[in-house]
Amino acid sequence: MKTLLKNGLIADGAGGELFRADLLIVNERIAAVAPAGSVEDAQAIDCAGCVVAPGFIDAHSHSDLQLLENRREKTAQGVTSEVVGNCGFSTFPAPPERQALYEFANPILCGGEEWGWPSAKQYLEDTLARCRVATVAALVGHGTLRIAAAGNRQGPLERREMERMEGLLDECLAEGACGFSTGLMYAPGSSAPIEELDALCRIVARRGAIYATHMRSYAFGLLDSVREQIGIARRTGCRLQISHLQTVGPANWPLQQRALEEIERAAQEGLDVAFDCYPYTAGSTVMTQFLPQWSLDGGIPALLGRLADPGTRARIAAETVQGLAQRWSDIFVSAAANPAVIGRDLETLAGERGREPVEVMLDLIAEESGKVNIVSFNQSEENLRALVGHPLANIVSDGFYVKGRPHPRLFGTFPRLLGEVRRDRGWLTLPEAVHKITAKPARRFGFKARGLLQPGYHADIVVFDPDQIGSPATYENPEAAPAGIRHVFRQGRRIEL
Repeated sequence: MKTLLKNGLIADGAGGELFRADLLIVNERIAAVAPAGSVEDAQAIDCAGCVVAPGFIDAHSHSDLQLLENRREKTAQGVTSEVVGNCGFSTFPAPPERQALYEFANPILCGGEEWGWPSAKQYLEDTLARCRVATVAALVGHGTLRIAAAGNRQGPLERREMERMEGLLDECLAEGACGFSTGLMYAPGSSAPIEELDALCRIVARRGAIYATHMRSYAFGLLDSVREQIGIARRTGCRLQISHLQTVGPANWPLQQRALEEIERAAQEGLDVAFDCYPYTAGSTVMTQFLPQWSLDGGIPALLGRLADPGTRARIAAETVQGLAQRWSDIFVSAAANPAVIGRDLETLAGERGREPVEVMLDLIAEESGKVNIVSFNQSEENLRALVGHPLANIVSDGFYVKGRPHPRLFGTFPRLLGEVRRDRGWLTLPEAVHKITAKPARRFGFKARGLLQPGYHADIVVFDPDQIGSPATYENPEAAPAGIRHVFRQGRRIEL
């Protein structure tokens, strides 16, 4: 099968200037990128006025389960490859008894109670067999590893539990997982001592894999968290990827430049360190992340018991207020069983209920048995611009599905980058923006023969109109389809949008 993409401007992913050429696809591969010409027996597609680019790579995704359902929210954006298993949440290695895993991971993975793979090999084989919309690379999640070895218990693990975790990680990496991720703001991984992380990252280094981390803090403890992770990389020799770098809360915004300087110094020393970010000032997570982590020891049932005790609840409330970097009006409910609270911020809900905002937060967690997702406005436009344009950054969605109102990044990250961020604001050139979502993450996460438009590479290709591309998805209407994406090919096959 031959397809000829004619008359387009080529953004080859390497970051150089665009050039005009035709691109020939033969079966699953790129056969030629050359000046205009005719090709016998090729289906010709006129790409005049459009840019032809490599398929976009979402290097920080939580679509671990939805990719197996062939969901197309990312495909509609031009995404043809994804890295899952981020922030300590992975679908493997699942223990035989999985209730604790479901309780831990379902708020981010949006799953039920019929998923889980005992090994990386089985998960990756399933994605290869069932997923038609993207090539999948998977990280081993620290939280999932911990639950497989010790359940939802916090604190240092026993030697046999550590040996179990180390063995499982090594097996998963040997079976094809691309690296290891931590979620150090999510229990039980949040309680891991540095010795535990060092031991696991030595295995990552030995396997030549990558370590991606959701750090312990992006707010008051940002600098200490960056230094902790750089220290791990320095001691163990692992390749370090700091996930969704940002600075949360107006009081902390001045810290970002110092954090970037710490990362830059580490890179200049020769450490393999980089970071990613998403092109929005708001993030999204679970509401329980705002609570002191000790309150989550033993999982949600134990938390609900603590909230039922007045004295313990008062302590949780006080520590939550003390640790909060955002304003209450910045935190919106995005998913809950009660539809009346979805899309509402905590300050407004507090006024309506005649309660303090922290009490409303704890009420919601108790009412919903911990199953509350939020969108929170975290960072400044100035800081976001510095991150997006930084040479050590690649751009990701960090998108995840919810049973409610998702963050618009799930539907619009990559068109937004190429539209509003690149074209309208001028934060990047078009070649720079394409590079940060193609060749750069391909090299970082080990996608072979992807991320560039070169003969012999997989024919993962996006054709878009540079004047029309964008995302109308908003926080109020997040599920709006993007504009300006004309064609998406994965391994030479055109995908219907």
